[in-house]
Amino acid sequence: MKEITVEELKEKMDNQEDFQLIDVREEFEYETSNISGEHIPLAEIILEQNKISREKPVVIHCRSGKRSAQAIMLLEQQGFDNLLNLQGGILAWRDAFDPDMQVY
Repeated sequence: MKEITVEELKEKMDNQEDFQLIDVREEFEYETSNISGEHIPLAEIILEQNKISREKPVVIHCRSGKRSAQAIMLLEQQGFDNLLNLQGGILAWRDAFDPDMQVY
């Protein structure tokens, strides 16, 4: 499974690269804090796979990296080969860039 660090993700954002960011956490988690990714909860990832690009890089994240890894495994079984797991998830993002970000 390919991974990306929060620093690499921020660089992609700062450079306005063409990629898709997917947040697979639950609704209440997304509402508490997010980094502007498209919200598709893990439980819905297969049903909503048509919303996920197959043509450009897709970064998938959750709170710590575990659920996003599950999402990637499920999607790779559906033929996706352009997915990156965000190492450490939103917790790593908070630690690196936004110490005041609320997480549960």
